[in-house]
Amino acid sequence: MKIDGTAFRSIWIDETDRWSVRIIDQTKLPWAIEMPRFTTLDQVAHAISAMLVRGAPLIGATAAYGVALAMRADPSDASLDAAIETLAATRPTAINLRWALARMQSVLHDHPKAERAEAAYGEAAAICDEDVATNRAIGRHGLKLIETRARAGRRVNILTHCNAGWIATVDWGTALAPIYMAHDAGIDVHVFVDETRPRNQGASLTAWELGKHGVAHTVIADNAGGHLMQRGAVDMAIVGTDRVTSAGDVANKIGTYLKALAARDNGVPFYVALPSSTIDWAIADGLSDIPIEERAATEVTTVTGRALDGSIATVRVVPKDSNAANPAFDVTPARLVSGLITERGICAANAHALAAMFPEHAQRRAA
Repeated sequence: MKIDGTAFRSIWIDETDRWSVRIIDQTKLPWAIEMPRFTTLDQVAHAISAMLVRGAPLIGATAAYGVALAMRADPSDASLDAAIETLAATRPTAINLRWALARMQSVLHDHPKAERAEAAYGEAAAICDEDVATNRAIGRHGLKLIETRARAGRRVNILTHCNAGWIATVDWGTALAPIYMAHDAGIDVHVFVDETRPRNQGASLTAWELGKHGVAHTVIADNAGGHLMQRGAVDMAIVGTDRVTSAGDVANKIGTYLKALAARDNGVPFYVALPSSTIDWAIADGLSDIPIEERAATEVTTVTGRALDGSIATVRVVPKDSNAANPAFDVTPARLVSGLITERGICAANAHALAAMFPEHAQRRAA
């Protein structure tokens, strides 16, 4: 996608050093565009845990490059094991992290140590390229849903929660990929962007990238979605996800479950867009089996924004003696999901449909 006319991916090899990696620091958006360069495993681990990079697909791709940097420094078995352990501990909910690390470990395990660094960089690049192709396919399948509603010749209003756009992946995005394709095809599409407290990924990230691409959008308070659905202002909801069970339960940013409930009550289709790498085939019950990350209370008690004098400031928004809880994700049961938009097509959110869409995984589980 593009920033002010220049094409970017969200992670790439530095133009002047083929061994270092650059990213867009999402903690600085939308106030500033900074692109730090990483040369060590510890820098990558910090970037993931501190959410300089976020979004399940991008976390996986970034972790893959973290392994590559570790192999560049020390290609030993001990170094590989330590890198996998360090990166796996950064974020607990996004399954793409563990998927990418398992893939890197599998590929590198049989390589001679002298070849590991080169092989690691090659595999990380392959993960990135595959992610772009996957998200492009998700966009094409999701576009069909938008086209169906556009045939009446009126604007299609879509609600999304959190950020599942190109900066949450390597490019294109998951939930936003169909929206970008609809916009580029000339469809009159408009997005209601949930602010997504407490980190405001909707207000700061989704609104930023939609605006950069020229997509019409309106930022709304998190609690406004149900109100808009009641009044027929929302045609469909599309969200991303950090983990989907083999039975179709969906873990996404906190507040997604409430949007799914409101959508069901008002007859609004509720779709989840995801690459197959986000499916955790080892678990079926999202409520009991998906670990929910608990982040720092300060994300709830404080807010960062641009002050009226133009400065960037962080202010406390709750009484100084009040405690705060900060679960980062919730689980939407499969029964509330209208369909899963994957790179292979759209399927129902249940075990049978997922197994039919991805038979190789179902066969592996049966074996």
